Amino acid sequence: MARRSTVQQDPRIAGEPESYPPEGPDRLAVSRMTSSQRGGWGGGGGRWLVWTGRAILWALIIVIVVNGVRAPFERFSQGDTKTTTAAEPTDSEFPVTQAAAFANQFAAVYLNYDASNAQQRAERLRPFLPQGADDQFGWNGYGRMTAGSIQFSGIKVNGDHDAVVTVSYQSGGERGLLSVPVYYDQGHFVVSAQPGLLPAPAIAGLPQPADPARDGATEAELRPQIEGFFKAFASGDPVDLQRYVASGVTINGFNGEFTLAKLDQLIVPEGAANSREVTAVVVWAISSNGSDAVSTSGENDPSVQPGGLEQAYTLSMEKQGGKWFVQQVQGASRSVG
Repeated sequence: MARRSTVQQDPRIAGEPESYPPEGPDRLAVSRMTSSQRGGWGGGGGRWLVWTGRAILWALIIVIVVNGVRAPFERFSQGDTKTTTAAEPTDSEFPVTQAAAFANQFAAVYLNYDASNAQQRAERLRPFLPQGADDQFGWNGYGRMTAGSIQFSGIKVNGDHDAVVTVSYQSGGERGLLSVPVYYDQGHFVVSAQPGLLPAPAIAGLPQPADPARDGATEAELRPQIEGFFKAFASGDPVDLQRYVASGVTINGFNGEFTLAKLDQLIVPEGAANSREVTAVVVWAISSNGSDAVSTSGENDPSVQPGGLEQAYTLSMEKQGGKWFVQQVQGASRSVG
């Protein structure tokens, strides 16, 4: 009778199959087989875990795919918006500085006319106008207008070639605006249509600040020092100035261009004992042609008498060694009454 071999060819068949489950895909197959052989049900908790994991995995895949598809559309949509914005002309695409200079020159000719010399205006307008345009560009040849203080005010660029430049001007006691349409091509400009006169914006309403609490004693103490400073400031003598200026500070003067007529107002608010911000209103005497002359008619001529010009300043004062000195002088930020 043949004897059974006791040699184990594979440890997995030496005992019960479930005692030595194989690794990898075969493990599930063997598990199913042994379960069937035992007559058990193979749809237990292990299989539900597998299917739950697969469901979660597929959900993640769907989310990733949806986001991946949606992102290009969002970028494309945003790209359309940026393209629309970029299509609007910018200063870098249109020569704004040159257009402003061209419009300023044109306005200086256009806004000044005199019926007694109409031909000169026509000749001066010619370099700005398109071929075949009316040589007076809308003026009927009558009357007279004088305008000055012409400055660039703004520009609206409508494309690579077209823009409307606005310049401000003053005529008599009135301010105004002139809207000048221009066309640009390869470094050249031309006024492309009739300009339009517009009213200037109204002046701003200035709120009146509350009067500060004033330090009368310090004002009396500071007045001689500040008056001396402005005299030295007018002369520009550095040695004289240094008597009134804080140590380590250098202030340059006017070198005799003006002289101090008077220190009109001095406002010293209450504050620290050794430093203050004060406001001074002075009147500068400004010579006409360098002398106080008398006209040939034998009467004083106002045009050659020294002019008086009221100016307001803010001075930063510092007390050193019991004496006040100027740290800084600058124009006042607000007028004083």
